[in-house]
Amino acid sequence: MGRTFRNLFVAGCVVLWLIPMYLLVVNALTPVTEYAGQPDWAPRGFALWDNLSTAWSQAGIGDSFLNSMAYAVVCGAAAVIVAAMAAFAVVVLPIPKPAFWFWLIYSGTLFPLQMFLAPLFGMYADGNLYDTRLGLMLVYAAWAVPFAFFLIRNQMTTMPPEITEAAMIDGASFRRIFWRIHVPLMGSSLGAAFIFQFTAVWNDLLFGITLSRSPDIQPVMAALTSLNNAYASSGPPVILAGALIVSLPTLVVFLTFRGLFLRGVTASAR
Repeated sequence: MGRTFRNLFVAGCVVLWLIPMYLLVVNALTPVTEYAGQPDWAPRGFALWDNLSTAWSQAGIGDSFLNSMAYAVVCGAAAVIVAAMAAFAVVVLPIPKPAFWFWLIYSGTLFPLQMFLAPLFGMYADGNLYDTRLGLMLVYAAWAVPFAFFLIRNQMTTMPPEITEAAMIDGASFRRIFWRIHVPLMGSSLGAAFIFQFTAVWNDLLFGITLSRSPDIQPVMAALTSLNNAYASSGPPVILAGALIVSLPTLVVFLTFRGLFLRGVTASAR
């Protein structure tokens, strides 16, 4: 009975998750002229490519899509590298008060982002970083470091210290120990941290609408908000087509890294 109840509960959760996805796809298929003003449970036609074309080119989702791709990849990778170095310093290097440095870095995840908006906006305006790609990349990378540091540090604490001691006896420097030993052994946590930070940067709206205003600078979530305002009169099909475009990269990144991780585990087992 317990297993049956668990399976039914999981199946119910899957259905609840799939219903919005089904409505998203079905209504993105509907031609704008056929949309009746209420969500359709069955497609009234097939205008997916027209809706995607309108959202991508005419509504400007395409440029913002490429912007967010650059922000998410570059800032996510930079945050993971910096977080791995910080975790290595806290766990392996003989620095004083490692617990203090851990809480100092991790505290970046403990405060709401809204409290940073006013000082960030003033600082960016004074430093000519407002509405620039560099400004958004700096804030995204800094914002992504603390949680990536938390994930990587937790795995690094499980690594036997004898590995580092043996490498030091052989004459390896701390830099060589980090890049040649710890980084290869932490592949799973680095990949998980990158997935989290890629998704977080990709889905950001708060910094995107606060620190930028130009369509060629704004991330895709800010452009999707503008699309909702500009094309509200034409009906949701175009907006839902844009949302469908926006949702694909995080799914692709998750499935790609999951496949790489499974192949790595299989190769290690062999």
